[in-house]
Amino acid sequence: MKKKYLIAGGVIAFITAALFLKYRRSIPKGASPVKDFDKEKYLGKWFEIARLDYHYEHNLNHTTAEYFVNKDGSIKVVNTGYDYTKNETKTATGKAVFAGSDKEGKLKVSFFGPFYAGYNVIAIDEDYKYALVAGRNLDYLWLLSRERTMPEDVKNEYLSIAASIGYKTNDLTWVNQY
Repeated sequence: MKKKYLIAGGVIAFITAALFLKYRRSIPKGASPVKDFDKEKYLGKWFEIARLDYHYEHNLNHTTAEYFVNKDGSIKVVNTGYDYTKNETKTATGKAVFAGSDKEGKLKVSFFGPFYAGYNVIAIDEDYKYALVAGRNLDYLWLLSRERTMPEDVKNEYLSIAASIGYKTNDLTWVNQY
């Protein structure tokens, strides 16, 4: 009987550890955050060109993300979008912090108190005009631009990077910015 409890306890511990490791991951396997990341250049307004749709952005167009430095050094995040089914603008304010070095594009963001999710800049041009951002897993991806559009060559490059990691780029929602 004692042996059964030990085995059951071991199985439960293994499953708990596996789930912890699965959900603690903050970047998809195969993705790498950009090195030599410049927080100051990244601040400001970005237009969402495309995303993998999820609950909080469903039915939103004209979506933007703005980043500002808070007094404590964290980054204030203000996401805005127009819900075309309800004819109303929605705004969500959160906070981002670096998950390691502030010279690496690996951050975590929270819109709900102590709960953070991965926010990883995995590609960016040298002028900080276009960015490819991965979430904690293959369910979250954003193509961002400082303008309402993104050049086709940049778009294709970012789609290729995303596909090589395992993202289903055919499932992207292309945002109406006009």
